[in-house]
Amino acid sequence: MAAAHEALRDSGLDLGSVPSGRMAVVLGCGAGGLLSGEIFKKQMFDVKKPRPSLLVPFSASAFTDCLAMAIGSRGMRATIATACSSSATAIGLAGELIKKGLADVVITGGSESLSETTFSGFNSLRAVDEEPCRPFDRERKGISLGEGAAIFVVEGATGACDMGALRSGRATAEIAGYGLSADAYHITAPAPDGACVSEAIRLALVDAGMEPADIDYINAHGTGTTANDSAETNAIKLVFGKRAYDIPISSTKSLIGHCLGAAGALEAAASILALQRGVIHPTLNYKNPDPECDLDYVPGKAGYKTVKAVLSNSLAFGGNNTALILRAL
Repeated sequence: MAAAHEALRDSGLDLGSVPSGRMAVVLGCGAGGLLSGEIFKKQMFDVKKPRPSLLVPFSASAFTDCLAMAIGSRGMRATIATACSSSATAIGLAGELIKKGLADVVITGGSESLSETTFSGFNSLRAVDEEPCRPFDRERKGISLGEGAAIFVVEGATGACDMGALRSGRATAEIAGYGLSADAYHITAPAPDGACVSEAIRLALVDAGMEPADIDYINAHGTGTTANDSAETNAIKLVFGKRAYDIPISSTKSLIGHCLGAAGALEAAASILALQRGVIHPTLNYKNPDPECDLDYVPGKAGYKTVKAVLSNSLAFGGNNTALILRAL
C-alpha cells in the first residue's frame, strides 16, 4: 500500500479526474498473505484468541481489493498468481487494457512478503544458496530470497484523465509489448533448451513491433540456480543469435534477492532506471565464468550506454514465462 501511494503521488494523477469505472487495478503476487495466516495459526495455539483481522490479507487477492477500495476504483480488478512471473504479467496486462480502451488508468505491479513456509519450501527444494546468490556464475548454487513491492501508474497516450504523468511530464517509460508462454515441462524446473522462453520473447517483440536488433539491454530473470540460468541463456541465444554476445545482461536478483511475486515489477523498475539514466546495474558475485553461460552479464561494476529499449524476462515455477519490453519515451 505504501508503494502504491508513492506511485500515485509521483505520477501527479488527479484520481478525481478519472471515472471510477475506468480505473483498473491489476497486481501480481506469489504467496499472498501467507505470513498473516502463519501468525493467526500461532496465536490460535498460543493465546487461543487469534485476531480475526489477520485473515483479511490471507487471500491472494486481498492487496488488490484493499488498494482498489482505497482509491475508489470500481473498474476491472485482477490478481495474477503465476508464481515468480506474476507481476511482470500484471504489467503486460495493464498495458493491454489501456491499448484496448478498456481502462483509462491502471494501477499495476506486485508485492511479496516472506514467511516461514516460503523459506522452508525453497530450502526443501535445495534451491537456496548459503551465500549471496551468484547468477550465471559457474559456482552458483541457488537463490537468495527477498521481499518488497513495486507499483506503477499506467496511462494511455491519449487518455481522458487530467493532471496525469503524461501531461505533467513525469512519465517514465512505455510498455511496448509483452509475451507469454508455458514450458509444459516440470512443476519447478525450466525446460533446459529455453525454447519456450524464447517464444515468449519473440511474442513480446511482435507485440511491440520491434526486431531483436532494437533491444539495448536485457534484465534477466537470473535466479542463480543452475537450471534457470543456463535455460535463460539458451533462450537469449535462440532469439538474438550472434548478437546475444553484444547485449549487456544483468540480474537484479543479485542485488536484492528473488522477490518472487514482486520480482517482475521490481525488475521493471530497474529496467526503467536504465532507460532514464543510461546506467545498467551489474550482476554481483559473478566471479567464475560458466561455459554454458557465456554472455555479457555485466559482472561486478555497472555499465553505461544509451538504452532505448529493455527486455525484462520473468520465468516461474510451472513453466510460466513472461517477456516484457519497456521503451524510452
